[in-house]
Amino acid sequence: MAERVAALLLADRLRPDRPLGLATGRTMEPVYAALARRLKRLEPALATTVRAGWSSFNLDEYVGLGPQDPASFAATMAHQLVEPLGLDPEQVRLPDGRADDPDAEAMRYGAAVAAAGGIGLQLLGLGLNGHVGFNEPPAGATVACRCLALSAPTRRQNAGAFGGDPGAVPRRAITLGMAEILAARRVLLVVTGSAKAAILRRALRVPPTPELPASWLQHHPALTVIADAEAMG
Repeated sequence: MAERVAALLLADRLRPDRPLGLATGRTMEPVYAALARRLKRLEPALATTVRAGWSSFNLDEYVGLGPQDPASFAATMAHQLVEPLGLDPEQVRLPDGRADDPDAEAMRYGAAVAAAGGIGLQLLGLGLNGHVGFNEPPAGATVACRCLALSAPTRRQNAGAFGGDPGAVPRRAITLGMAEILAARRVLLVVTGSAKAAILRRALRVPPTPELPASWLQHHPALTVIADAEAMG
């Protein structure tokens, strides 16, 4: 499955017209590893073209963490994507979690995405409470990039990067909103594991509602869902 997702991402970068929208999390680790393998198999001239033309925006970042913090998404992307693919770090953009004013940083970041033409292909994982990015429920379809509080379930789900302690997970994050996600030209939702089976089923079947942010994806005209057998139930 990771190879299939990586192939779609690489195909997008071979014909780039808008930046990629990227995600982090355990689901994405094998995807980025597969992407690095595929890039290494390209002809050198083509690989150079992909690297030179790379442009991406990540969905989110924890408030209070920066690239020097191992648990930050900036550090994760440096380790999983920038270094293996040989990219310039400036090509892989994230919100500044160390900004003095997180609300202003969210506005700046959302404006940067808009100035770049919006997202071409948006890669998404799925939270156990139905969040995409860090759009915690309730989240309407028109909410834009913002700073928000993380729910207790999300902090528990992400505790692995913080020594297994949910209390060590930052309480706030900056995230692209459902508005930016739904404005992407294409959306690729990647879901793995039996723990996600019930929420994936609900996200695709219940009438769209702010209480299940991922359900808004039903309205997207170019949504692709890639799930393993466990997530499909």
